[in-house]
Amino acid sequence: MLNLKIAKIFYEISELYTMKDDQFRPRAYERAARLVESMEEDLDDIYKKGGVKALTEVPGIGKGLAEHIEEYVKTGKIKVFEKLKKEAPIDLESFSAVEGVGPKMLMVLWKNLKIKNVKDLEKAARAGKVRSLPRFGQISEKNILRSIHLSREHRGRFLLGYVSPIVSQMEKDIASVSGVRKVLTCGSFRRGKETIGDIDILAEAEKSKEVMEYFVSMPNVEKVIAKGETKSMVRLDIGINADLRVVPEKSFGAATQYFTGSKDHNIELRKIAIKKGWKLNEYGLFDKSNRSIAGKTEEEIYKKLGLDWMPPEMRENRGEIELAQKHKLPSIIRYEDVISDLQMHSDYSDGAHTIGEMAREAMRLGRKYIAITDHVGHLKIAGAMDVKTIERQWREIEKIDRKIKGIKILKGCEVDINPNGTIALEDKYLAKFDIVLGSIHSNFKMPKSEMTKRLIRAIENPHVDIISHPTGRVIHKRSGYELDMEEIFRVAAKTKTILEINSYPDRLDLNDMNIRRAIERGVKLSIGTDSHSKTQLHNLELGIAQARRGWAQKKDIVNCMSAEELLNWLKNK
Repeated sequence: MLNLKIAKIFYEISELYTMKDDQFRPRAYERAARLVESMEEDLDDIYKKGGVKALTEVPGIGKGLAEHIEEYVKTGKIKVFEKLKKEAPIDLESFSAVEGVGPKMLMVLWKNLKIKNVKDLEKAARAGKVRSLPRFGQISEKNILRSIHLSREHRGRFLLGYVSPIVSQMEKDIASVSGVRKVLTCGSFRRGKETIGDIDILAEAEKSKEVMEYFVSMPNVEKVIAKGETKSMVRLDIGINADLRVVPEKSFGAATQYFTGSKDHNIELRKIAIKKGWKLNEYGLFDKSNRSIAGKTEEEIYKKLGLDWMPPEMRENRGEIELAQKHKLPSIIRYEDVISDLQMHSDYSDGAHTIGEMAREAMRLGRKYIAITDHVGHLKIAGAMDVKTIERQWREIEKIDRKIKGIKILKGCEVDINPNGTIALEDKYLAKFDIVLGSIHSNFKMPKSEMTKRLIRAIENPHVDIISHPTGRVIHKRSGYELDMEEIFRVAAKTKTILEINSYPDRLDLNDMNIRRAIERGVKLSIGTDSHSKTQLHNLELGIAQARRGWAQKKDIVNCMSAEELLNWLKNK
């Protein structure tokens, strides 16, 4: 998909301009990258339909960006990108997973030590050369080595939100092959894990040969690793491996269960089967005489084993099997239960689209209400609103809310939490919002006790309704803050302050384990896409999947309330 390739280039251009201390272009290219990577329609298709003119009709893509895209389509390169790379020939992609090593630090490392990649940096740090640079030191050097080590643990894992549109398209394409009756992607993808290592696809088909021929010749296949009659493996152009297995109808349920996993969950199921003298594998459930007694559906396998069927997101061997044996599994939240999105940004701060455009797209996706939560406070790089802009936005929200029927628009904001825990906007203004999100956007490395106090002070502020991306982690890039989560949950439950499940693909914060812990302690949760363009609003599904992995029920997620119910709940909490 051209979108992902262009987005990657735009992100790198943004970083290269940041290295040059450019004040405006980094943000412009980053916004463009975010927009492009989240688009459902392929840029290549748009360009083929109408060239540069068609590209400029996409909100957020101006003439300059459109010409960059055209240049890449025609030549496979973008001149400005090639020029910037020559000035600083650094492997930016290799550094993207190394926490704390940003563009400005890379420029210092390049100018002084000619460091081009992670291998160079590790060698220099181990030799004690980094600590001698201005504003570096022994602690910085130690942190760099630790970050490099952590980055290797994530190698080969891809963000669920990054892979999802690719998987969806592959499923549609394979399903279009004559004779294919079912297509399902299993593995960690089906379990909704935040990152996945590979793509495991199952198909039920009349003739496996035709399906395999199609699979290995798909346009996004970079390399055929193995090709067989019923199983093939390829490497896609984004670097991830994909497997396709064609299985018969009688075994489709068994194969689905087996390849969905998790490994630990499956081991426990096999133990139950063995105790009965049976055998369970990807072909089915077999009795003592090796007669198949289940395999067509997952449900019949679980039933034969004496278990209730459970959603894939729960299958991590975290107590779900024991509850299924007792028929006491919680009824976890369904995708259709969530009727709102409680974090998004418009062009009033760092979003690409207008309030009206965001509202109409959210309504198209089935939302009943949304909160517009543009930045307020010190985050000037994100276009944080001042008081006059806030008041102007309120008037516009009221106008659009009256105009667009079928969706309610709440006046919200995402306000900075200062290092001392105070909020970066006066109470008299906070009190006028329908909903206030408090977020940490600076001073990430505070000691555990200080960071915990900082967040608790914000939680205790009566004007703060939701704590956004509570732990601050960015998957593959930044570990979360040092926090006493038990204390955070205790105070949030006491004050009835909501903790967010941020649905942005590289955040998904809270994570699944923290969601479960929060729920057990009586904390209410919200889901917000943190969308900066209307094309990102579909990411709500990622947050719902995360909530399901944390065993959240409808009663735990405030997005399941009507707008009126939520506003009343916030007023009376």
